[in-house]
Amino acid sequence: MPHALSSLPAKDFGYEEAGHLLRRAGFGGTPPQILALSNMGLNEAVDHLLLWERVPDNSSATAFRSDIMYPLEQSQRQRIQRARRDGDETTLEEFRNARQARQREDRRQIRDMQSWWLERLVETPRPLLEKLTLFWHGHFATGYRAVEDSWHMMLQNDMFRANAGGNFKNDLVHGIIRDPAMIKYLNNNQNTKQAPNENLARELMELFTLGVGNGYTENDIKDGARALTGLNYRDDEFAFNQRNHDSSGKRIFGRSGQFDGADFVELIFQRPSAAWFTPWKLHRYFVDDSMQTDGDIKKAVNRMSRTFKQHNWEVRPMLRELFRSKWFYEPVNRRSLIKSPVQLTVEAIRSLNTPARSISRLNQACGIMGQELFHPPSVKGWEGGRKWINTSTLFVRENLLLYLMTGRDPGAKSWESGSGGWSAEPIIAHLRGLPGRDEPADIVTYLSRLTLGFSPTDGRLEQWITLARDREPINNETLIQLLSLMTASPEYQLC
Repeated sequence: MPHALSSLPAKDFGYEEAGHLLRRAGFGGTPPQILALSNMGLNEAVDHLLLWERVPDNSSATAFRSDIMYPLEQSQRQRIQRARRDGDETTLEEFRNARQARQREDRRQIRDMQSWWLERLVETPRPLLEKLTLFWHGHFATGYRAVEDSWHMMLQNDMFRANAGGNFKNDLVHGIIRDPAMIKYLNNNQNTKQAPNENLARELMELFTLGVGNGYTENDIKDGARALTGLNYRDDEFAFNQRNHDSSGKRIFGRSGQFDGADFVELIFQRPSAAWFTPWKLHRYFVDDSMQTDGDIKKAVNRMSRTFKQHNWEVRPMLRELFRSKWFYEPVNRRSLIKSPVQLTVEAIRSLNTPARSISRLNQACGIMGQELFHPPSVKGWEGGRKWINTSTLFVRENLLLYLMTGRDPGAKSWESGSGGWSAEPIIAHLRGLPGRDEPADIVTYLSRLTLGFSPTDGRLEQWITLARDREPINNETLIQLLSLMTASPEYQLC
């Protein structure tokens, strides 16, 4: 009997469907890459993206320092205590200056990490792996400004990547309560039996596993916090502080016991909403970015939830079913997600094959547009959807595409001054010199389908064709003008 995520018939998976899959389960690609995915057929195309271990990846290992921020040794702490007792401002100033120098270096390193990750997103042969890593970064949102240790942010990023398609409960949730960056971000290093701190317990249920108000009480938060006491870190490693742990009895979700942090996680996954909340967030990320939870969306998420639980919280089986489903490819779900700043940037480079120009400047642009890597705005992460678009960010989005295609800064007086070393000619080379064809119309129609996914019927296509005819023979400057108009269209903001 058909269900909400019944498979798309193999015969219905063609070029357009492959393009949709590559944009949603990755960051888009060139027409030849889409064609190659189409030729694989539905099942193999999905597995090509989902079983990323089969794809060679020559990404260079990270070369970041782990020793910039470190805890003081006992002798150093004693020296500071003596200096405070004796009023030795010279010694205190020496320690302050040394720490401030390390902090400056650490802030420089987090900027380098931002550039490293954005470059990896652009170049990766495993796009779904990086897209899921980005999802988990927003789901278990942790911001550098509160953590103040770039290496801890990198350790967390590595953990997300290593477990991106793994077991949500065993790998990601159990992992996040032992993660130094998250422990610092949500103050669990201050969570002791003498003074319980509820931050991690609250967000663990509210934002990471169950959803706001779904299946827990304030008492569950209080006793959950007591279960999490003692979970701390020492330098770059998780450390359990037995002296700070409350080993007395607790009552969580109606059950009593001397629960610890691991027990708390296991109890959470016995709640019904644990099987629903994360599939719903993944559905928002990959299918429909609205906040709706009814109608066809509810049916689809219910099916994802069932598969999620049946496979013991494994992520891949749920995504495989989703990406193979007829629902995923329904017209209503195509070109309907608003591109995040990172999606917009990376997809533009990967699909148009523009140069990346300056990675650091692209990161700055993403931040201005509302998505700065390693700096989510709060523990809620990025809200996404319509929140990505306003009059200010739309202006930056349009200028970003001009910058990628021309290399010119937004303040340049004329966008007709050149291509900045990039040629759009390879994109339409196969349309040149075809006998009996209307070359301007062919080029404009092809470019509109490449950028927008369709040919507009509201008069814009005819205007663009007229522009192309007026500029015959169509050179690279005209191609960039056409692409600039198309990528400034509202539809280009969708994927």
